[in-house]
Amino acid sequence: MRDILFAAADIWMIVVGFICGVKFIRRHHNYLIGLEWIIMAVSGTNFLLYGVTKSGTDSPMYHIAFFLDAFSRSIGFTLILVLGLLVVTHRYKPTLGVEVGAFALAAILGFFLSEYAEEIGTPGKVFFLITALATSGFLCYFAWRLWELGERAHAAWAACATALNVVVASIYDFWRIPGDDANHTLFYTLALFTWGLAMLVIYRAYTAFAAHNKRDDAHLDPTAASPVRGAEIA
Repeated sequence: MRDILFAAADIWMIVVGFICGVKFIRRHHNYLIGLEWIIMAVSGTNFLLYGVTKSGTDSPMYHIAFFLDAFSRSIGFTLILVLGLLVVTHRYKPTLGVEVGAFALAAILGFFLSEYAEEIGTPGKVFFLITALATSGFLCYFAWRLWELGERAHAAWAACATALNVVVASIYDFWRIPGDDANHTLFYTLALFTWGLAMLVIYRAYTAFAAHNKRDDAHLDPTAASPVRGAEIA
């Protein structure tokens, strides 16, 4: 039953990551969040194959999983996510250099934090926690902005997903769920479900925010085009 729940949570995150990631790119032209969502889906796919095949720590999939996890927890699901959300909250337009630089930094930190995890030890775990809490703080601001816009349902879902993300980040490296096995199956089931929920909620909230910006642009200047395209919610 635990294995089934784990697989279901992982598949859930994979599906959300690929679908919403592609939609972020095709409908909103937001490569920052779109590519990060796809990377998380790839990470989930690798993690699922690793679990299903019951591979050991000497498997390439193990090292890939470690790297992609560090990639997203350090810069991907943190700084890159925030930069992507600034597109709707502050009309920010990232340059190609910023986008490439952000992913390059994530790759460098991901490699460093995964390759030298044992040598870094607790400071690395604390760094992951700090970045997650800082990002959650911005997501709380994002939820507040949605509430102010009248998007109460999206705001509530964003707050709920953020709260779950704080729980996952807080216990990730520091606390074991009572009754969990050596592979942390219960924890990863909760984490994968939470990340999938967060990705779906953020996509829908972003779309609603973009639609609001487009309506504002049309109200101020009917001939003006919105800086964020593809505002329909899906």
